[in-house]
Amino acid sequence: MNAPAIRTVEEAPAALVRERPVAGSGVGSATGAGLTQILLAGWAVAVIFPFVWMVVTALKADPEILSSPWRLPAAAQWDNFARAWTQARIGRFFFNTLLVLAGSLAGTLLVSSMAAYVLARFPFPGRNVVFYGFVAGLMFPVFLALVPLYFLVDDLGLLGTYQGLILVYIAYSLPFTIFFLTAFFKTLPNEVGEAAILDGASQYQIFFQIMLPLAKPGLIAMGIFNFLGQWNQFLLPLVLMPDENRYLLSQGLYFLAVQQGYQNDYGALFAAMTITMIPTLVVYVLFQRRLEAGLTAGALKG
Repeated sequence: MNAPAIRTVEEAPAALVRERPVAGSGVGSATGAGLTQILLAGWAVAVIFPFVWMVVTALKADPEILSSPWRLPAAAQWDNFARAWTQARIGRFFFNTLLVLAGSLAGTLLVSSMAAYVLARFPFPGRNVVFYGFVAGLMFPVFLALVPLYFLVDDLGLLGTYQGLILVYIAYSLPFTIFFLTAFFKTLPNEVGEAAILDGASQYQIFFQIMLPLAKPGLIAMGIFNFLGQWNQFLLPLVLMPDENRYLLSQGLYFLAVQQGYQNDYGALFAAMTITMIPTLVVYVLFQRRLEAGLTAGALKG
């Protein structure tokens, strides 16, 4: 096919663009897209299958679990969940975890937002030193500080208490939360705060009544992020919560797995595992868009 005739100089670029082949089009692009879809589908199956198998196994009787692990249950054994909730005390561990996370999440978001606001908005000597001091906390794995942390919490009289674990969770979550929220607060408009100062507002009023509502997407994202991380935390409660009546879900499930291995109550064990995983799954499904929007906004604005 002949190229279209170019009557004027102005028409030359448009004609050349129409004739230029589109990059990435053709068989190679289609093959790459198909391969990507296959890999993503395989990854989805690898992630979803263990969870589905766990839920199905939680509805089986113990003989079925051992004799036919890959078949559907002949009849749903809902009493497995009842035994896990009461006899295995998963219900108690569940509410212990909710109590600790309510305090730790509230404290983490409050302290980190105040620190991030100051670091983002107020120049003072040593500001970069303080900021990078928090960032440096991201480089140290928590297990490196377990021994001194244990003795510190014990000396404070907080070993085996909810308050001690809440304070440790807050300290453990501060570095990344402050790092993220500092970048988020830097992007908020200065004009709003300046107008509030002219109207006689104090810095506390500006922070709590103006800046915090504006930072709501970042706070929601960090709240979900920290909830998922703290809910699945195992090492800290294992070391700092020796009281069996105050076990959190992670450590309670660990000792339950050891105990049920001797009692052969596998149905209750899989039911307890399902109960443990459901809250994180529900939170992520319900707030997935808010989490992605908050993280994306912070990344783009930062």
